[in-house]
Amino acid sequence: MKKQLLLLIALLAFTVGNSQILEPVKWTASIEKISDTQYNLVSKATIDPGWHLYSQNVPEDGPIPTTFTFDDANGAFKFVGNTGEEAGRVVNDPVFQMRIKFFEKSAVFVQRVELLGDVKTVNGTVEFMVCDDSRCLPPTEVELEFHLNGVSNKKVENTIENSVTDNDAINNALYGFTPKDISLQKGKVEVKKSLWSIFGLGFLGGLLALLTPCVFPMIPLTVSFFTKKGDESKSSGFGKAVLYGFFILLVYLILSIPFHLLDSVNPDILNEISTNVWLNIIFFVVFVFFAFSFFGYYELTLPSSWTNTTTKGENAGGIIGIFFMALTLAIVSFSCTGPILGSLLAGSLTADGGAWQLTAGMAGFGVSLGLPFALFAMFPNMMNALPKSGGWLNTTKVILGFLELALAFKFLSNADLVKHWGLLKIEPFLIIWILIFVGLALYLFGKIKFPHDSPIKKLSFSRISGGILVAAFAIYLASGFRVNKETNTFTPLTLLSGLAPPVGYSWLYPSTTTNNLKTFKDLKEGIAYAKSVNKPIMIDFTGYACVNCRKMEEHVWPLEKIDNYLRNEYVLISLYVDDKKDLPEAEQVEVNRVNGGKRLLKNYGHKWANFQTQFFKSNSQPYYVLLNAEGDTVLTEPVGYTPDEDEYAAFLEAGLQAFKAMK
Repeated sequence: MKKQLLLLIALLAFTVGNSQILEPVKWTASIEKISDTQYNLVSKATIDPGWHLYSQNVPEDGPIPTTFTFDDANGAFKFVGNTGEEAGRVVNDPVFQMRIKFFEKSAVFVQRVELLGDVKTVNGTVEFMVCDDSRCLPPTEVELEFHLNGVSNKKVENTIENSVTDNDAINNALYGFTPKDISLQKGKVEVKKSLWSIFGLGFLGGLLALLTPCVFPMIPLTVSFFTKKGDESKSSGFGKAVLYGFFILLVYLILSIPFHLLDSVNPDILNEISTNVWLNIIFFVVFVFFAFSFFGYYELTLPSSWTNTTTKGENAGGIIGIFFMALTLAIVSFSCTGPILGSLLAGSLTADGGAWQLTAGMAGFGVSLGLPFALFAMFPNMMNALPKSGGWLNTTKVILGFLELALAFKFLSNADLVKHWGLLKIEPFLIIWILIFVGLALYLFGKIKFPHDSPIKKLSFSRISGGILVAAFAIYLASGFRVNKETNTFTPLTLLSGLAPPVGYSWLYPSTTTNNLKTFKDLKEGIAYAKSVNKPIMIDFTGYACVNCRKMEEHVWPLEKIDNYLRNEYVLISLYVDDKKDLPEAEQVEVNRVNGGKRLLKNYGHKWANFQTQFFKSNSQPYYVLLNAEGDTVLTEPVGYTPDEDEYAAFLEAGLQAFKAMK
C-alpha cells in the first residue's frame, strides 16, 4: 500500500508539474572531529518522498552511481579508506536485470581524511542521479564545503551566484536558436476510447457462449417454464420474459462491481495488476486449464450447494423467483461461460480504463446471453427456427479451447517481456501459435478427436470451410518469419498487433536499436534532415540509465500503432542527458541555470540536459517534445512517461495534425 501511495503521489505531482525544474535532493556538509589530524567529512542527502538516490556502487550498464570528488590541489590532506555509505535498500531491478542499491528519504556518506598541512576548508563535488516511479533526472553536480574550523552543517543548495553569461549567444551556437524563437502551436490531444467496442466484444463473447452445450440446450427448458402455465395472461408472460432477460444482464453487471471498488481505492491499481508478472503467469496457467476443460478432459463446475440454494430461491415465485432463475442459469452454465468471462476479465485488466471497460464487456455479454432467452420466451414459435442440439455444440466448445490455448501464451509473453527471460521471443511464440492453429485445422478436418466428439461420417460444408480458413491463418502466421530488409527484423503481423512479442525481441534478428528506427543523436543534424524531408520532429529526452525510458522504448514504441508514427511520420531525435562523452573544447562553456546560478557544460549529457531545462523548463526523463520541421514551434504540450498506447498515440496524432494545419 505504501508503494502504491508513493506512486500515486508521484503521478499526481507529474500531472500538475510536468514542466517544472525539479530538485528532489538537498545536500548538507558537516564534519566530525576524530583527532587533531583526522576528520570525517559527512555529506547528507535529504530526499523528497517518492524519489530514490543510487548508491556509489552500481554494476556496469546500470544507472549513474553517486560519486564524490574532493579538491586537494596542494596536498593538504590524504584520504583514509573509501567513502562509506549507509545500508540503503537493495532490489532486483527488472529493467536493468541486476541487483541495485539505492536510498530513500535520506542518505549519509562519510569520507575520513588525515590532515598533512594547514587547511581550513575542504571543497568537494557530488555527482548523482535520482529517479521516481515515472521519471529520472539527469546527472547533477553539487558543490560541497567542509569547514574544519568548527563551522558545520552549512546547507548546500544546487545553485551558486548568478553571472552575466550571454545565454542567447551560447544557445545560438550550441543549438541553432534560443528559447525566444520557440512558439507553441497547441494541438488538441483527443484520446478515443470507446466503451462501445468493448461492449461489442462482450456481446460477441455472449453469442459464443450461447453456442456451447452448457447453454444452448437450456433455451427450450426456459421457454417451456414461461409457457407451461396456461392460466397466466399473455401480457404477464411477456413481462416475466423481459424481466428474466434483464436479470441475466444484472447478474453479470454485479460481477464487475468489486473492480470499481478497487479502482476507487487506487486509480492505478488495475494497471499495476495488469503489468504484474505473476498475475500474467497465473492467467497463463488458468487459460491452459480452461482450454483442456473445453477439450472435454474434465468439467469446471461451481459448488453444487450454490446451485441448490438458487434453485430453492426459484420457488419463491414472482420477481424474486425470476431473479434466482437467472442466477441459476449463470451458475449452471459456468463451465462454458467461465473461460469466456476469464478472457474478458484479462483483456479489461490489460487495457486503460479497466473497471469501466470490464463493466461494458460484462454488459455486452449479459445482453447477448439474456436477449435470446427473453425473445424465445416471448415468442415461443421462434423455437422452430433453432437447430437441434447435437455434436456441433461440442465442436464449438473445442474450437473455443484452441483459442483459449493460443491466448494463454499471450500472457506468458507479457511476463517474459517484463522479466527479460528470453524464453518466449518472437520465433517460439509464432511456432507455438502455428502448431495450435494447425491442430485446430486438423480437428476441423476430422483428423484429431477429443473425448466428447461424436463420430464423423461425412465432413460438413461448415467444417471444411472452417478448416480451410484456419489453415490459411496458420500460413499467415508463418509469413511472420519473412525478413524485412529495411529493418533487418521479421515482418510484423497486423492481426497479431498487441498479442505477439515485438519483432525486435528475437533470437535470429534482434534489433540493435529501438525497433531499428532511424534515430539522430545530434539536434542540428536531426533538424536538417527534418527540413529536407518536410516532416515534424519528436525530440526524445532520454538517458542510458533511465529505467522508464527503457520501458517506453521496449514496450510502447514497438507497438504497431506507435511504430508507424515514429517510423513514417516523425523524425526521431534522441538526446541522452547522461552521455559522458566530452564536448569539443569550443562547446565547453559556462551557462546560466534556469533556477539561478551557473554551470559548466563539460559533456554531451550536460549539453542536452541544459537544452531541456533552458528551452522546455523540465529536467525529468523520459520527456517527449514535438516540433515542426524547422524546430522553432512546439506542436502540442510535451509529455513524459506515457505507457498507455492510446494516450501516447493521441499525443503523436495531435502533433501531426498541428503540423499539417501549419502547412
